[in-house]
Amino acid sequence: SGRFAFSVYPSSQPIYLELMKNGALVDLMSAGAIVRTAFCGPCFGAGDTPNNTGLSGRHATRNFPNREGSKPGNGQISSVALLDSRSVAATAINGGALTAATDIEYDDVVPAYHYDDKPYESKVYNGFNEPNKDTELVYGPSIKPWPSIEELTPNVLLKVAAYIDDPVTTTDELIPSGETSSFRSDPYALSEFALSRKVPEYVGRAKVVRDWEKSRQEGASAADLVSAYEEVKQALGLTESLEEMAKSTAVSSMVYANRPGDGSAREQAASCQRVLGGGANIAIEYATKRYRSNVINWGMLPFITSEEDSKTMAVGDYVYVPNVREQLFSDSDDYKAYVISGGEKKAEITLHLGHLSDEEKDIIAAGCLINYYANSKA
Repeated sequence: SGRFAFSVYPSSQPIYLELMKNGALVDLMSAGAIVRTAFCGPCFGAGDTPNNTGLSGRHATRNFPNREGSKPGNGQISSVALLDSRSVAATAINGGALTAATDIEYDDVVPAYHYDDKPYESKVYNGFNEPNKDTELVYGPSIKPWPSIEELTPNVLLKVAAYIDDPVTTTDELIPSGETSSFRSDPYALSEFALSRKVPEYVGRAKVVRDWEKSRQEGASAADLVSAYEEVKQALGLTESLEEMAKSTAVSSMVYANRPGDGSAREQAASCQRVLGGGANIAIEYATKRYRSNVINWGMLPFITSEEDSKTMAVGDYVYVPNVREQLFSDSDDYKAYVISGGEKKAEITLHLGHLSDEEKDIIAAGCLINYYANSKA
């Protein structure tokens, strides 16, 4: 078939087993197709790597830069309407020339499928409602537990650690694929790559603020934390003591992006921000519901604001949101916030969270979905 390459990824082990039993794998492999195992290889480039200038037709939404180990952004086709299974087969028959299923003769009889769960029975322990509490989980050296996360405080003080003015920010830019895949069991190591291709300084900035919040939680009067509170007090003329602020106001980093979260449903795009001490995102809108849901599940506030208000913020500024917890459970979605820089109030802006279900509100208030589930078991 010349330059034409064709790969098949069975979507599950039982389906892979069925293809073995009915002989389909023999036909595919004899024709020159490469059959992969059932895994998410196409997502982060562990399978096929098309050349930069080549045409890549794929039945998955991986048509943006830095996917699959190269940048086939130009001339790439990834239309589900075009890439239905029969059209793919027709194209393969014609050596890669794009061909519709209607242009060839084929047998339209769909063979019966026989589900066989033996691959799961033989490998996966199903402990639902039958927990084996005496068995200890074994952690390898590269597996680290998630950090503990506190519940939402009455007020929040956010420091802008990244300001991204691009029209769209993809999840692959928020946490890159490729070299990060081997760190997915270590949230701390994985978080080191957050925004590395977009804002390399972000991780360092976020860690500084994370240390401040750790000091607050431990009851220490860290100089930088005190300085942050003093800036807020000075800018807004607050009379409460630093001790009162430390009890009621968590400090965390924040990412601003015009339209973040395009692309895959990569949960790590949100969890890495949280591991680094992130407490919120501010955007004009979220590119996908998936990413916004991930932000919520990690207890971060998915704020949106107007384009005009977004221009009042810059890296290093503080965004102080008073009464955020009370407002979360109120009937109003208008969160008054203050942009502060150098101890002066730059602007008063309005933030919104948009529609939140009662469960989503409880998740944010609990600090994250893990806490929410733990609380429900208590």
